[in-house]
Amino acid sequence: MSDKIRRRSDNHRQPAKRHDYSDDQSVPRVLTALARNEATGCYVAPHSHPRGQLLYATSGLMRAATDAGIWLLPPQRGLWIPAGVVHDQRMLSPTTMRTIYIEPVTAVRLGDTCRTIEISSLLRELILALLAEPAEYSLNAKNEHIVALVLLELEAARTINLEIPWPKDRRILMMCEAILAAPDTPMSLDYWAEKVGGSSRTLIRLFIKETGLTFRHWVQQVRLAEALNRLEKGEPVANVAYALGFASPSAFAAMFRKTMGQSPTDYLVDRAMK
Repeated sequence: MSDKIRRRSDNHRQPAKRHDYSDDQSVPRVLTALARNEATGCYVAPHSHPRGQLLYATSGLMRAATDAGIWLLPPQRGLWIPAGVVHDQRMLSPTTMRTIYIEPVTAVRLGDTCRTIEISSLLRELILALLAEPAEYSLNAKNEHIVALVLLELEAARTINLEIPWPKDRRILMMCEAILAAPDTPMSLDYWAEKVGGSSRTLIRLFIKETGLTFRHWVQQVRLAEALNRLEKGEPVANVAYALGFASPSAFAAMFRKTMGQSPTDYLVDRAMK
């Protein structure tokens, strides 16, 4: 399992950073919070937690992967990771992680699959308020209300489709690894049919079976992830649009808005204000 994740998420083969999460997992509280600042390129090797985790950063861009898929996590978006799910992390820019862990009995309320959720302004402030308290915070009325509100906000949070599902079939896997490595390179299904063997019709069918998405939709998810990466690095919106093969900046903005709920320009403004 770990090797499969590394092949997709640790392309630079930097040494894995090791963290001891045991203290965060053993605190006798329903919900615990962790603050950590990481540099660009920091890689956390595949691991799992006995608690459910909201992987979230107030600034910066992270990439997380499991055997089932890959997620790119910009600010205002968090990844819900159920207890026991093996995942890794890579920081694609300087990142201020403000993550939380939820004890297993309570965590089941948030589901048993990984999903990206929108972090509301209230949820963000609640997490910061909890971080201002000691790890084993007092069980006073204030903190009990904070914990209750965090859980309510998480349950009500909007799910955002930022997942890049990952296949197991050898032919589709070859395609996906190549596209992920070079998302700005246009390659048709006819090209891949010749490259990996089989007809384009077979690949169309296999792609849906393996990922749940059409080939076009899957490539769009990869290009959205790459767009977020480039925007985080400060590339102009128009440059990103043309580099990733969109006919115009407006076509790119329409795709971006459909998934992210806002235009690239508004996304950048919101990011700058956080």
